[in-house]
Amino acid sequence: MPVIECDVEAARERLEEAGVAVDSGNTDHERWRASRGGATAVAYDDKVVIQGSDPRDIEALLRENGGRAHVYFDGGSRGNPGPAGIGWVIVTGDGIVAEDGETIGTATNNQAEYEALIAALEAARDYDYDEVHVRGDSELIVKQVRGEYDTNNPELREKRVTVHELLRSFDEWTLEYVPREANDRADGLVNEALDQA
Repeated sequence: MPVIECDVEAARERLEEAGVAVDSGNTDHERWRASRGGATAVAYDDKVVIQGSDPRDIEALLRENGGRAHVYFDGGSRGNPGPAGIGWVIVTGDGIVAEDGETIGTATNNQAEYEALIAALEAARDYDYDEVHVRGDSELIVKQVRGEYDTNNPELREKRVTVHELLRSFDEWTLEYVPREANDRADGLVNEALDQA
């Protein structure tokens, strides 16, 4: 549940400019409420709390535009191919901004890694970051995207093109391989999603 410390009246104006209907609060402590898609924002004196299944629907509108984020991604399958899941985390100096883990049906490990990278970059783009530093524990995917390795698999080539299109959304980006221990939150989200499937 994201909490954004901000000027709540400026946040209200930002939502209204984006076409989001803002209503009165339900209690004496609530300044206002707004809903969009799968999210509801509740304003208090100096912060907005966002609830719901997809907080990005509102959170991206309320966060300051631009800035730099660190993005972690992971994908995996139980069997190769087999039931697959993805996980990603966006981190800034303020801590974890957003994260998600979900199942994606049947896929190979490499397909799941690419799907996780795509989902993470889409989320970072939606938050309107200028600069992203992306990290994953699949050396193969990192090196394919950076052009150090090629792939003969047409589906993976297509996913690599999608990744490059998304990376063009940012003024600056880096992509690096990290060991699994440095990617434990994204890895945990993959396993949580698969355990709950």
